[in-house]
Amino acid sequence: MNILIIGSGAREHAIAAALHRSKQQPRIFCCGTSVNPGIKQMAAEYWVGDITDVTAILDTAKKWQISLAIIGPEAPLEKGLADVLWGVAIPTIGPRKKLAQIETSKGFARDLMSKYRISGLPRYQFFSDMSGVETFLYQLGEGNYVVKANGLMGGKGVKVAGDHLHSISEAMDYCQEIISLKQSIVIEEKLIGQEFSFMCFCDGENIVPMPIVQDHKRAFVDDKGPNTGGMGSYSDADHSLPFLTKKDVDTAFAINELVFRALTNEMQEKYIGVLYGSFIATREGVYVIEFNARFGDPEALNVLTVLQSDFVTLCEGWVTGNLTRDHVQFFPQATVCKYAVPEGYPDAPIKDVIIDISAVKNKSRLYLASVNAAGGKIYATGSRTAAYVGVADSISAAEEISEKEVCGISGPLFHREDIGTERLIQHRIDDMRKLRE
Repeated sequence: MNILIIGSGAREHAIAAALHRSKQQPRIFCCGTSVNPGIKQMAAEYWVGDITDVTAILDTAKKWQISLAIIGPEAPLEKGLADVLWGVAIPTIGPRKKLAQIETSKGFARDLMSKYRISGLPRYQFFSDMSGVETFLYQLGEGNYVVKANGLMGGKGVKVAGDHLHSISEAMDYCQEIISLKQSIVIEEKLIGQEFSFMCFCDGENIVPMPIVQDHKRAFVDDKGPNTGGMGSYSDADHSLPFLTKKDVDTAFAINELVFRALTNEMQEKYIGVLYGSFIATREGVYVIEFNARFGDPEALNVLTVLQSDFVTLCEGWVTGNLTRDHVQFFPQATVCKYAVPEGYPDAPIKDVIIDISAVKNKSRLYLASVNAAGGKIYATGSRTAAYVGVADSISAAEEISEKEVCGISGPLFHREDIGTERLIQHRIDDMRKLRE
């Protein structure tokens, strides 16, 4: 099989590694925005360019006689890349443009949940201009709102009262900023609790769960600093998380399934790809923060590293509507992923600095992200640089491995030492227990 991966970050490196481990030994091809040497060494061919240029990717896929495509990031989904590839009979993992609105339009996602009376919906309102914004902010109350850009903003379009916005006038300024970018906004009530990522495989007919993961958005230790694309994440050996109850897990999966069915019904199209619910466990139960229409990054690194099933066989079932839970087995192990990022990240990262990965012992669990390879050297290009996934029987043992190995990535980089530590996880458990009481 000739399998095409669209994207060249750590998520796509993890996808390539999972394909590479398959007994079927597919030929791997990549269309990326830069040269990721981790992917390139596994690839038969590698194209660098604009991955939202649908025509260029289509021409390249035809030239390479691609038999299956996997779309990594959200931007090509928004441009309708899946529609175009299916149009020339290339089965594609990643939903069509209409279905991808579950991620690309926060207003669409909220309205869909409302229309189909799906639980987990916070109070919200959609605005295409500033009229009514101030009134709704005051209705929610000072410190009790979240402002979200309706469309894609690279994971940086959300500001939370108390964390990023310290008054209604600051919130008004931020709303005006988004509106001036020709974007609309969703304002919703602030939810208090523990966030978690629950990704599922959707084959158009069936929905199959992956291990639940907790991401860490804040740049610095103890959840301080600005929001990022995600500084790292962990999963537990039982595929749940230490602060979640069985009811929380069942509720979140039921919401994912209802949204999957609602999307299918609303669009009269099959949803083939990943449906990723970003949830929060609160005192009142599980609520939805947002949905994504693709693998999370870093969450994909956690789950694909412990995937026991043959990924090529899984992909074949995935695009033909024949995916069952038997196809999808994960090792009963815990994972901790830590990202090394450039100094100054995310607000003013240094760029085009050389990094060295030679001290990392087990490179099969090292995933390169925002890098470019040239002249035998690897350059960090300014966003998250490289991630390491530790795997063990417990979260704390996985954390020790991850911490040791991520320190082997040298260069002007930093990482969050606290992700997956017993101290941080106990803090999450305690916070959740207090909330539930």
